[in-house]
Amino acid sequence: MVEAQTWTTRRMSNPRLDDQVVDIPSTPPADARNNNNNGGGNSSSYLMLSPHVLTAVIIGSWYLSNIGVLLLNKYLLSFYGFRFPIFLTMLHMIACAAYSYISINFLEVVPLQHIHSKRQFFKILALSFIFCFSVVCGNTSLRYLPVSFNQAIGATTPFFTAIFAFLITCRKESGEVYLALLPVVFGIVLASNSEPLFHLFGFVVCIGSTAGRALKSVVQGILLTSEAEKLHSMNLLLYMAPMAALILLPFTLYIEGNVAAVTAEKARGDPYIAFLLIGNATVAYLVNLTNFLVTKHTSALTLQVLGNAKAAVAAVVSVLIFRNPVTVMGMTGFAVTIMGVVLYSEAKKRSKVTTH
Repeated sequence: MVEAQTWTTRRMSNPRLDDQVVDIPSTPPADARNNNNNGGGNSSSYLMLSPHVLTAVIIGSWYLSNIGVLLLNKYLLSFYGFRFPIFLTMLHMIACAAYSYISINFLEVVPLQHIHSKRQFFKILALSFIFCFSVVCGNTSLRYLPVSFNQAIGATTPFFTAIFAFLITCRKESGEVYLALLPVVFGIVLASNSEPLFHLFGFVVCIGSTAGRALKSVVQGILLTSEAEKLHSMNLLLYMAPMAALILLPFTLYIEGNVAAVTAEKARGDPYIAFLLIGNATVAYLVNLTNFLVTKHTSALTLQVLGNAKAAVAAVVSVLIFRNPVTVMGMTGFAVTIMGVVLYSEAKKRSKVTTH
C-alpha cells in the first residue's frame, strides 16, 4: 500500500500541461529534407569556406597552374618550334580578358566593379605595362635557358621586391632582413657560373622578367589593398588583360611579323597546335587569377616566397621531362638561394613581431 501511494505522489508531482498548447511543427516531406541536407536551402553554403581553407585552396591552385603553364611554354617555344613569345603572351591576355568577362558578366562569380577615377585607370594601365614586360621577358628567356636555371634566377624575386617596396612605398626593413638577402644573390651568382647551358641574352631578359615580376607584385598589392581604389582580383584582371593585349599587338606585328597567318598555316598541317595554344592560354588565365588572389589573401612578399618552393618543384620536374644537364655547383647555388629566401622570410616575420 505504501508503494502504491509513493508511486501516486511521484506521478502527480509532474507539472500539468492541461492548460498549455504545444505547437509541434509537421514533418517536412522527404524531398524537402533531402534538399536541406544537401544545402539546397542555402546555395551560398558551398562558398562559405574558412579563411584558412580558402587560402590553402588558392595557393594549391596557384602551384598547379604556374608549373603547368611554365612547362607548356617551354615545350611550345623550345621543343615544338613555336618561336613567338610576344604573340603567345598576347594570346594569354586575350584568354584572360575573355574568361574574366564570362565569369563576371554571365556566371556572376563576383559583382562587376567599375573604374571610378583616372588615377585608378592609370594605375591599372601601369600594371599592364609592367606585366607585359615581365611575361614577355620570361617567355623569351625560355627559348635560351633551361627551366631549372630560369627558376633559379626567378628565386631572387624577393630581393627585387624588397628594393621596389622601399622605392615605391618608402618601407624600410630591418638590417637582419636586408642581410638575409645576401645568400639569395650569392646563390644565383654561384649557379650562373656553373650553368652548362648559360646564355647571356637569356640571362639578361630573365633578370628583367624577375625584376618586373617583383615590381608588378608590389604595385598589384597596392591596388588590391587600398580602400579608396580596391578592386576584386577578377575585376582587376578583367580591366588589365585587354590593356595588355592592346599593348602587345604592335610589338608582335613589328617584331614577329604576320604571326597569325603563320599560326593558322601550322594549325592546318597540325591541329594539335590549336589544342596546345588554347590549353596553354586557359592555364595562363588560372595563373593570373590565382596570382591576384594570393596577393589579396596574403601579401606580395608571401607570393614571392611561395614562388620559390614552386621554383624548386618546377626545376625538378623540368629536368625529369626535358633532360637538361645540371651540375652539383648549380644545384648548390640554387639551394643557397632558397636558403636565403627562407632566412629572409623568417627575418620578415620577426621584424613584424617587433614592430607590433
